[in-house]
Amino acid sequence: METKPTLDPDIYTNLKALRLLKYKAHGFDFLPNQPINSALTGRHVSKLRGRGLNFEEMRHYQIGDDIRTMDWKVTNRTGKPHVKIFSEERERNVYVMVDQRTSMFFGSTGRMKSVVAAEIAALIAWKVIDSTDRVGAIIYNDSTALPLSPQRSANHVLKILNEIASKNQQLKAGKAQDTQSNSFAKLFHQAQRLVKHDGLVILITDGYGYNERSEEQIKALCQHNDVVLCHVTDPLEHDLATLNKMVLSDGQLQLSVSGQEAQLRDAFAKDVVQAIDNFTAVAKKYRIPVLPFNTVDPTDVQLRKALGAS
Repeated sequence: METKPTLDPDIYTNLKALRLLKYKAHGFDFLPNQPINSALTGRHVSKLRGRGLNFEEMRHYQIGDDIRTMDWKVTNRTGKPHVKIFSEERERNVYVMVDQRTSMFFGSTGRMKSVVAAEIAALIAWKVIDSTDRVGAIIYNDSTALPLSPQRSANHVLKILNEIASKNQQLKAGKAQDTQSNSFAKLFHQAQRLVKHDGLVILITDGYGYNERSEEQIKALCQHNDVVLCHVTDPLEHDLATLNKMVLSDGQLQLSVSGQEAQLRDAFAKDVVQAIDNFTAVAKKYRIPVLPFNTVDPTDVQLRKALGAS
């Protein structure tokens, strides 16, 4: 009887590995009150909305009530001061958008970017339901974008993680089935249908493929929701244009490439370095907090560090 070959965990993830991250999903959160050294604080990023408010009742003003809750129309009509009473929603929708495109199937010394993205999504999903919020997802690759509506249950998280693992294990070296900009467009098309308002949208990606249309859709998301970018890059991507020589492999074949060739060096600078810088600039333009992730350090450690945990 043939046994199924074990996949290298640095190259491909699986449901079991993502499920076990439940026990590392601590020491961070996405609530409005963040540690002072968190990437979600400071004047350059918007404060998280937290859960929304539901209107409960109208009643007479009492000493100590916040004057900002005064309903002036009712007060003027009745001649007596009235205030609106709100209660905090018990649940908030959190949407993780997980990039599993061909561009994510890259790693120089540690794990693939696609594996890191899957781990970030798993850690966040487990933490979200532990905080009694609902978690939904859009898992997208080169050809499809799969939406999963927000729910609050461990079984729903497992469903999300299973879909992520499935998309992850479909990745292989080669040419993408669609352009990066088209795959981004499919993501935002699904986001427009799935994401409503007052939610938290967490985009986990390397940022390749954005264009002016994508920028408009990012702006639209920011108008009614909090948006956080988990930006996954590999250390080698920042150095591709300056290396004298490197060897690339898909696990079976190897290719030696020289960075001294001017045309190749310019192509690297345009497609890699510029892509990273441009997408970061878009995030800064719309005051989107950027949490940087690399393919070398443990993902849970990076997440806690980015959110200010000691």
